[in-house]
Amino acid sequence: MTDAPLHLVLGDEELLIDRAVAQIVAGVRARSGTSDLPVSRLRAGDAGVPELAELLSPSLFAEDRVVVLEAAAEAGKDAVALILDAAAAPPDGVSLVILHSGGGRAKAMVGALRQCGAEEHPCAAPVKAGERAGWVRNFVHKEFQAAGVRVAGDVEQVVIEAVGSDLRELAAACSQLVADTGGKIDAAAVRRYYSGKAEVTGFDVAEKAVTGDTAGALEALRWAMHRGVAHVLLADALADAVHTIARVGSAGRGDPFALASDLGMPPWKVKKAQAQSRGWASASIGTALGVVAALNADVKGAAADADYAVEHAVRTIAQLAGR
Repeated sequence: MTDAPLHLVLGDEELLIDRAVAQIVAGVRARSGTSDLPVSRLRAGDAGVPELAELLSPSLFAEDRVVVLEAAAEAGKDAVALILDAAAAPPDGVSLVILHSGGGRAKAMVGALRQCGAEEHPCAAPVKAGERAGWVRNFVHKEFQAAGVRVAGDVEQVVIEAVGSDLRELAAACSQLVADTGGKIDAAAVRRYYSGKAEVTGFDVAEKAVTGDTAGALEALRWAMHRGVAHVLLADALADAVHTIARVGSAGRGDPFALASDLGMPPWKVKKAQAQSRGWASASIGTALGVVAALNADVKGAAADADYAVEHAVRTIAQLAGR
């Protein structure tokens, strides 16, 4: 992190936002040499112009302080103008931190802040179907890595199935597993600690579907739903499986270890997808990609019955396999 006085925290993943703000504040504290650093927070989307103007005005002695403006995406026209004026020339001693979702009525503010030279902190999850599952798995990998622990890829997958895709819960679970096992974590250890949840089979549903096991996929889906697996997690797992087959299938039948580097996947995953892709025709893969893309929208509110949408997608994918 640099000494930039202007920071754009972009996205809506709360844990990542909290961590980004904490890192910025810690950096300013370290530079200023004081632990008693004033930190002011204000919701820009709700604040009036006079309130913002007072907060962003220079102080008499230009002492170090951090100003965090939340919900900037919802700020009104006058508030946006005031924020951008301050961003163009932050008052002496002020580190200005702007939290923006990336959308909202003040969407154009993002580009303007970038032009002002804001240091950007990405805090958004992928938008495209099929990408979130891998992104969440990478988050789990980094949590273990930060704790100085190396785990196999199947462990990361089991943790996600056991806990879900909420980043706060995943971070807490990784920390607890490291503390309770002394860093010796395998799939069996995860299942021991999360015996009530680890039987959830989002990835099992997807694996049975892409191998053409319609009956097995639907049975696993019913168990997953009975145990409360979120529709979004089921959709992500199915999309991840289909996208993996599409990518690996198009890469050819090369050595899994050589392809792993090019595809950005672990070798075991490439090897499994190579076996699965042999039962898929190019046209069927194209259709399946459309199915999981539609399901991504359905589970986020487009469908009137999310249960039916997931079951229909699982059945369709399973029937496409082998064609």
